[in-house]
Amino acid sequence: MNNINTKKKLTLFHAVREAVFLKRPNRFVVECLLDGKKVRAYLPNPGRLLELLLPQSRLYLTPNRPDPEKSTDYTCVAVEKAGVPVMLHTHHTNTVVRHLLDKGLISGLREYSIVRQEVTMGNSRFDFLLEKGKKKFILEVKSCTLFGRRIAMFPDAVTARGRRHVLELDELRSRGYEGGVLFVIHSPSPRYFMPEHHTDLAFAETLYSLKNRIMVKAISVGWGKDLTLSHTIQELKIPWDLGRKEAHDCGDYILILKVKKAGKIDVGIFGKYNFTQGYYCYAGSARRHLTKRIERHQRTRKNLHWHIDYLRNSAEFIAALPVRSSDRLECEIAGALSRIASLPVPGFGSSDCSCGTHLFRMEENPLRSPTFIELLQYFRIDRLEKKL
Repeated sequence: MNNINTKKKLTLFHAVREAVFLKRPNRFVVECLLDGKKVRAYLPNPGRLLELLLPQSRLYLTPNRPDPEKSTDYTCVAVEKAGVPVMLHTHHTNTVVRHLLDKGLISGLREYSIVRQEVTMGNSRFDFLLEKGKKKFILEVKSCTLFGRRIAMFPDAVTARGRRHVLELDELRSRGYEGGVLFVIHSPSPRYFMPEHHTDLAFAETLYSLKNRIMVKAISVGWGKDLTLSHTIQELKIPWDLGRKEAHDCGDYILILKVKKAGKIDVGIFGKYNFTQGYYCYAGSARRHLTKRIERHQRTRKNLHWHIDYLRNSAEFIAALPVRSSDRLECEIAGALSRIASLPVPGFGSSDCSCGTHLFRMEENPLRSPTFIELLQYFRIDRLEKKL
């Protein structure tokens, strides 16, 4: 890992104001409290951001120029995690990279100059065209806000576009271009980077298959409270062997269902159980074809086999969160859920193990619970630290 000193700070935003996050009505809008008043702000980031946009999180807003056609008066440019700002404005990640390229601060690209930005090649638009003498280099930049204690991952949502970019970078080699993808992690804490194989296995597999044909690099940057770029830029290690070992379509998952109305539900041989209103988290596993198992849980029309099939037919599907792993984690996940849930359902889904249950009730939506998100982050990211 290389530490690079930028010497001169980069300031992207002015007239920054702090607000408190309330909710996210759609991908590109957040509602928040600003000086005690509810306001809506444009969010220039399509990621899921589950680990960042939690109730009472501190947001950083900048005012928009007056425009009657705009539905928001502010833009959300950053959010705090553990007291440190994380930049959310994906459009400005290229501004950061241009600054670093101009200063010669990205290893492997120091001798390249920028020809232009937003370059259309084939069926895609890439972020930078660089050159060094007669050599031409196509650089694609990805903004990364998903990270745990020491490991960062990308993406946090399925990105067919991102996968297409990687494939086309490789194809451009036949036309005489070199190419690469640069992941910019907006936190100074991570020391390692890995493709996120839990949410988007196809993207991870593509990156692993082409890592020796295109440049793959990850750097971390930090932001001060005034949203200026910190002096130190770090190049992160990429544990390719660990990633290949973990990135397979098998492992475990957490299924989240919502029972809208209390009442008895027939659960096959489990019998009838009186479910109270609320959210239910189920820990399951699939040693093969994890994707198909999750797809099965989303459907209601199917043969009922497991306990969870019966409950699923009487409850609303909220989410299915895969944890792809070479380890068997189902019972460990169930144990972790038991420590944060309000009520276990005894004997549910645990007939083939020694666990008391694999189903737990929670009062509120787990996806808005900091303790649940911390649990998910541990099993998807932080537990991998011991394998490094």
